[in-house]
Amino acid sequence: MKNDMIKLMDIYDVVIIGGGASGMMASIFAAQKGLKTLVLEHNEKLGKKLYITGKGRCNLTNDSSIENHLNNIVVNNKFMYSALNAFSAQDVMKFFTDNGLNIKTERGNRVFPASDKSSDVIKVLENCMRRYGVEVQLNTDVARVIKKDGYFNIYDKYDNIYTTASVVVATGGLSYPATGSTGYGYYLARDFGHKIVECKSALCPILVNEDISELNGLSLKNVVLNVEIDSKKFSSQGEMMFTYNSLTGPISLTLSSIINKLNYKNAKIYIDLKPALSYEKLDDKLCREIVTYAKKDYKNYLHTLLPKKLVDYFYMHSGIENKKMADINRQDREKIINSLKKFDFSIKSLDNVRVGIITSGGVDVKEINSKSCESKLVENLYFIGEVLDVDALTGGYNLQIAWSTAYLCANHLKG
Repeated sequence: MKNDMIKLMDIYDVVIIGGGASGMMASIFAAQKGLKTLVLEHNEKLGKKLYITGKGRCNLTNDSSIENHLNNIVVNNKFMYSALNAFSAQDVMKFFTDNGLNIKTERGNRVFPASDKSSDVIKVLENCMRRYGVEVQLNTDVARVIKKDGYFNIYDKYDNIYTTASVVVATGGLSYPATGSTGYGYYLARDFGHKIVECKSALCPILVNEDISELNGLSLKNVVLNVEIDSKKFSSQGEMMFTYNSLTGPISLTLSSIINKLNYKNAKIYIDLKPALSYEKLDDKLCREIVTYAKKDYKNYLHTLLPKKLVDYFYMHSGIENKKMADINRQDREKIINSLKKFDFSIKSLDNVRVGIITSGGVDVKEINSKSCESKLVENLYFIGEVLDVDALTGGYNLQIAWSTAYLCANHLKG
């Protein structure tokens, strides 16, 4: 397009690229300071990924200590120290309640809107943005950003120019591309000389080599999932689920984030189906039930021990021929107990990064000031939220990263 057709827009104090959780929150606090603020959003509406967060319920944060949040951040937790101290989980809760959102706290200190509707969270953010005069440009694809004479010129795909003193990159990662996560923030960061840590799946299903299609849809509660890699062992207890080719659900997602940067190709993964019972107690239980169910077939007995959908697969896994319980010997008991305590699979891979709840990897935090989220390489260029190489476990911790980095950044923006 010829230069005389380029449309020059107003000059802003700050332009935020991305209208998700971190971008919306940053715009509110920037505008509250009196900064002329513009949000450029790729989608047709704000908060598109936020809308599906927590299965549409939006797990806002975790009502726990800063120390607990740091412990649940898997990658670069030290980077988050200043941000969490500046805007804690309790500050997030106060922000939303002060602005009219009723909230509730559930198991594991997970905080949700009382309505169970993520749309109510987005409405609060949008209302605040309007109140403080944040300008929003939807359906806007940023093509390139150039810094010249102390100002940034942001070009959209139609070559409209948005000029600003500061740029905040809040573009998210690669997860859920249907919500507009294109990975553009990484390209922008590279253009300004930043290193991008390789992006991997996080909080994603673990694909296995075995044919587990018959277990598809089976949920297990209060089990322990274990992964052994070399001499290291990682465990998570709670709920999980099978798909036709993967292990998913809370504890599987947790372990995926822990092992995604390790060499898991030869890892051992197994489920302790009876974590409350030791090997000895399980043997005592089997000995008693061999007497109680002496005339019952072993396979039928498994229905008293396991969910119905698991029986056939477990029966084959245990390697015991069908016989009367009275005929179960010590060697058989050992096989049953080993199968109950180490119901094992082999890892094929982690699911695609675009399937994960969040992206692990991103802008290298070594090149970002942890006290402001400002680039150490380019003055007045900021990175917040999922675009950074910081990620956490489930429970509201990832959204807290978005809120905290947004607040910290906004409060260091210059007028």
